[in-house]
Amino acid sequence: QVQLVESGGGLVQAGGSLRLSCAASGRTFSRYAMGWFRQAPGKEREFVAAISWSNITAYADSVKGRFTISRDNAKNTVYLQMNSLKPEDTAVYYCAAGRLIIATRETDYDYWGQGTQVTVSS
Repeated sequence: QVQLVESGGGLVQAGGSLRLSCAASGRTFSRYAMGWFRQAPGKEREFVAAISWSNITAYADSVKGRFTISRDNAKNTVYLQMNSLKPEDTAVYYCAAGRLIIATRETDYDYWGQGTQVTVSS
């Protein structure tokens, strides 16, 4: 029903910025809450940020104040602006969609993208 494709990952120096995009296709995109998760090498996937259809947002403490999630329903896209990047932000970042208004648990999401690699060098 919903397909998600992430892009915008890459290699960046510590302190730099990067903007991730998630292109969505399928029906009823505007009704889905959207979230970003990440998985670092050797670690479990963790919540990063989420946004409701009406732009209510939530962030993990580790990225609060540095990352900003946004969405543009007209363009069927969700974004993650990442500033002041740290080496510990290195991970594969995944875009997700779910039927809840907003959610921070991966089990609440129904659809997932394939991920985009973000590498932050020191």
